[in-house]
Amino acid sequence: MPRSGLTLFVFGSSLTSSYWNGAATYYRGIYRELHHLGYRVIFAEPDIYGRQQHRDTEHVIDYADLRVYPGRDADHRRQLAALLLEARSADLIIKHSGVGEDDDWLEAAVLDAAAAAPAGARPCVAFWDVDAPATLAALDANPQHPLRPLLPGYDYVFTYGGGPPVVSAYLRHGARNCFPVYNALDPSTHRPAASEVSWQADLGFLGHRLPDRETRVRRFFFDTAARLPQHRFLLGGEGWDNATMPGNVRWIGHVPTARHNCFNASPRMVLNINRTSMAQVGFSPPTRIFEAAGAAACVITDAWAGIDLFFRQNTEILVAADSRQVTHWIESIDAKQARDIGLAMRRRALADHTYARRAQRVDRILRQSSHSQRQAA
Repeated sequence: MPRSGLTLFVFGSSLTSSYWNGAATYYRGIYRELHHLGYRVIFAEPDIYGRQQHRDTEHVIDYADLRVYPGRDADHRRQLAALLLEARSADLIIKHSGVGEDDDWLEAAVLDAAAAAPAGARPCVAFWDVDAPATLAALDANPQHPLRPLLPGYDYVFTYGGGPPVVSAYLRHGARNCFPVYNALDPSTHRPAASEVSWQADLGFLGHRLPDRETRVRRFFFDTAARLPQHRFLLGGEGWDNATMPGNVRWIGHVPTARHNCFNASPRMVLNINRTSMAQVGFSPPTRIFEAAGAAACVITDAWAGIDLFFRQNTEILVAADSRQVTHWIESIDAKQARDIGLAMRRRALADHTYARRAQRVDRILRQSSHSQRQAA
């Protein structure tokens, strides 16, 4: 595959909106940087979950051609068929996990579309998993899972996290390969910002209420707030309106991506809580860690394998195994120490963990594969 002039046709959840879409920052960072490397990106997303009514209008998407199609009306399969026909002319078709509509159908349809391309012009096809622990758990639990027989047909499997355990599991399930492409910092959008007085607190957490995370939020965030009634806690994200929480927790609802810098800059420290499956697998730093790093926030994270691959403990990031350790950090780290840790984390992220570096990794994988294929021919 050539470094420039390559066309990527992508099916993903949403590039335009972060509303109930935690992958938005990841998509934007990866595809903007691939565009800068000379790739043409066509991104198809369904109109579902009110995302088109909650677009992040401050994000100018000049690095991708958008194809927004109806998600759940009688005509949506016909429009998807037209998109798949267009995708045959691409060099690489990418199907992300978690599109939110027609996922099982699309995972087979992209392979069929590639196979139906004219002889000598077959596009490669990639499955790009943005929640590998959940996908692999589903594959393990269901021998009849529709993705199982499809995996060997994909030319590439990319994942946004998971490290060695995820790579081994995908190979065991028949994938030809598996390449982790981790979350990262987008320095053009995530950077230090002025504090919002009304959002100042001792600890902030930004995350939607999800079944795979709620128990851990209660353990690490709500239990800590109950232990420290004299301290202030800030909660952002959808779905917490009817949750029982301590009185010193202030919930502010959905925080648009344009306000994430301000959110991360306002509390003395911010908390990362991985979803249960990602914490168990490890090697899966979520977007919020790198967003907070960009804002030079002092981050306390729940403990998971692989943290040291990204940041040094105690000097660039604080790690807590439970509520007692979160409480310890809040009581022992003053504002100056928190600032120093946040600045050290930002320096490390800018040096080693930007989306430009992640896109370069994808580019190397595609070029090396192309070189190998030419030698074999």
